[in-house]
Amino acid sequence: MKTYIKFLLNLFFNSLYKMFLIFFVIILITNVLDQLEFFKKTDTHFIYPIYLSFLNTPSILFEILPFIFLISTQVFFIRLIDSHEIEIFKYTGLNNFKIVKIISLFSFFCGIFLIIFFYNFSSLLKSKYLEIKNEYTEDNKYLAVITENGLWIKDITDNKINIINAKKVDNKFLIDVLIVQFNKKYELLRTIESKKINISSYDWRVINPNISENNTTKKFDEIIFRSNFDLEKINSLFSNLSSLTIYDLIKLRNNYKSLNYSLTEIDSHLHKIATYPLYLTLVTILTAIIMFNIGYQKNSLFKIIFGIFLSVIIYYISNFFIVLGTSEKIPLLLSIWFPLIILSIINITFILRLNEK
Repeated sequence: MKTYIKFLLNLFFNSLYKMFLIFFVIILITNVLDQLEFFKKTDTHFIYPIYLSFLNTPSILFEILPFIFLISTQVFFIRLIDSHEIEIFKYTGLNNFKIVKIISLFSFFCGIFLIIFFYNFSSLLKSKYLEIKNEYTEDNKYLAVITENGLWIKDITDNKINIINAKKVDNKFLIDVLIVQFNKKYELLRTIESKKINISSYDWRVINPNISENNTTKKFDEIIFRSNFDLEKINSLFSNLSSLTIYDLIKLRNNYKSLNYSLTEIDSHLHKIATYPLYLTLVTILTAIIMFNIGYQKNSLFKIIFGIFLSVIIYYISNFFIVLGTSEKIPLLLSIWFPLIILSIINITFILRLNEK
């Protein structure tokens, strides 16, 4: 590897490393404050909020990686410009385009490494964080999971433990449902079977149920079954996809499909992960182009402030399209790729004139 490539890669890596640590500390401190607020009414050791904060911080870091790459690229160019090293490179035949090419390729491969290793590592920590946090919430006695055998719910109402299994979900209905009720000693009380249950509210409308109790079975036109779950709450239970590894996401997607459950959110999350290396690369290129245009004209404080402003704009535009996609206002693929296509067009338009700077 040529000496100038090693120098640029080391400088860019050091910028990333420092920004990563800075944001890690900032997020960790913010998390600790949040956890202290959450646990202030519980009798827990003061180390516990710090431990949970360490578990939660990596997943948040992954979410703001584009922001970190943008600021790191700025710091990288500020160093090159302030030390006049770019002029030295030009005298040796290294033009602006080659510099951008080197750091953008590094960003791309760094992105692949991050989704394979860092994302899966952070999701495991996030899963542990949610598991522990759930023990201190009011809903810790309730449970809902999706497996290859359908939707399973553990619910407790009126001192009865309800184990509910549905083969499919069709809009606001559970399809092919079996409800098994136990007392607190897990002694069987009764079973309820129904082809369709309306779960649009906490008062489930069980249509044409067969109720077996005391060795007798009776059929009803409709009954009301009180639950701690409705459709909205069930959907929200599976919204924290950042706590699942890529393998778990694919497995969950297959279970969603067998259950006839909406694949929109999980597909959006998987596409977002898959396009992350490209996203980080485009952000790096865009920042480099901007720095070559304003690098010599403004002071370092202005550049950093401008970078933060630009990061916020990119973040909100990207999330705006993701929301449109998950709400099915626009096609899902378009919601993921449209911001990337716009970034690519902007980069291609300006990078052709990069060596004039």
